[in-house]
Order: sequence, then C-alpha cells, then structure tokens
Amino acid sequence: MQPNEMISPGEVWLVGAGPGDPDLLTRKAEKLIAAADIVFYDALVGPGVLDLIPDGIERVSVGKRSGQHSRQQGSINDLLLAAAQTGQRVVRLKGGDPSVFGRSAEEMAHLGAAGVRFHICPGITTASAAAASGSASLTLRGVARGLTLVTAHLKAGEPLKLDWEALARPGGTLGIYMGRAAAGEIGRSLIAAGRDPETQVMVAVNVSLPSERLIRGKLSALAFLVQTISDDDPTLLLIGEAVAGTPVGVAMAVGEALTV
Repeated sequence: MQPNEMISPGEVWLVGAGPGDPDLLTRKAEKLIAAADIVFYDALVGPGVLDLIPDGIERVSVGKRSGQHSRQQGSINDLLLAAAQTGQRVVRLKGGDPSVFGRSAEEMAHLGAAGVRFHICPGITTASAAAASGSASLTLRGVARGLTLVTAHLKAGEPLKLDWEALARPGGTLGIYMGRAAAGEIGRSLIAAGRDPETQVMVAVNVSLPSERLIRGKLSALAFLVQTISDDDPTLLLIGEAVAGTPVGVAMAVGEALTV
C-alpha cells in the first residue's frame, strides 16, 4: 500500500500525536501524516512531530491553549469538514490521545452529520508518558487499583466543579490535566474531602520533551510545587502513592527533580 492510499480522498483521520517526543508516535500515526494532503494540528503537538510532515503537505495551526484560543472549536469543526468536502485527505493531529480530553467526539459528530468518513488513530496520553519518565506506575497492586483522569481546564470565570469526595478516596491514582493554575485549590479541596496530606504527588511539565521537568512532593505542598512553572508550560498532576516510583527509578528520572 502506498502512503497516500491509507487515506481516501474526502476522509478524515483524528491522529494522536502523543506527548511531544516524535519517537513516541505510533508507526501508523507517522504513516498517516505522510499520507495526508492537509494536516490540522494543535498547539500541544511537539515540534519534532511537526518536522515529520513532508514538504508539500499543507499545515494549518488550530492551536488552543488555556486562555489563548486561536480558534473556537466550532471553527475547527468547519475547517475539517470543508477540507474533506473538497476531496482532500485530512489528518487532524491532536496532542496525546484524541479520545482523552481531545474533544474528538465533537469533531466526529460534525463530520458524521455531513456524511464524511472519519477514523481515529490512538496515541500515548500524557499520563502514561509522565509515569514512564518518572519510573512510576499508574496502578500498583495493593496500593492503586484504579486510575481516574480529569481536567482542570475551565472557561474564564468558571469555578472548578469536581466530585472531590470521589476523587479523594484512597486506593487509586488521580491524573489531572491542565492542573497548574488550579493546583492550590486542587490540593486544598482533596485534603478537605479526606485525602491524606502526605499523599505523594508528581508534577510533570513538558512531558517527553527535552525541557521536561518532574517535581515530586506531597499533596499538602502542591501549591508550592507549581510556583516555578510558566503559564505556557503544559502541566500534568499525578496524585497517589503509586506515582512515588521505585527508589532507583526516582534517582534515574530524566529532567529536573525537586522533592518537598
């Protein structure tokens, strides 16, 4: 099969770009990128991944960051649809995995309503990559039997409404995407709902990139742990005893490590 035969004209693929390191792309994702006529990409797609787009393939940035939306989601939906309806082979590159806080359902619904065929190519989500970088586990027998992923991203002025009692239950790992700005509130709310202040925390910044930082500490110190992190740095909070990692793994973790 030739590369461009992977995508039919007028077809859309939602492709997971992983956490940023191009070596963490799936082989299928790389082939789909090479098969596209046009690639729409998010702000969180790593520069090394974008370098894999061959010359001659049109690139369109539809990047969105917290508080800095270059395009509204409805506009992105329309761009994907318009490109497909003109017969182009379309790849929509999304940071991480398209189905984890990637708003893929909205794009698929918009395309499906117009009769456009679409597919998903999964990618490595940031929580998995962060645990790997920190030589930690997201689940651990006898310690963390479950994994809960939530997002702390909000529209301006909206309060953070989460089921804190459910999230504070012991025996699991909690991954909070886009949690830097709300870190203080998250820590206080979890402790108030019953989570042990001594619970282990790993703050993962720019996961899998050369600028990656892993900051470890306790839940009671979460507000302090994020103080040196820029607003523009993608940040994930991992909370739970499983993310403490092994002693050897913690010592060998890549990036800047701070223990509080």
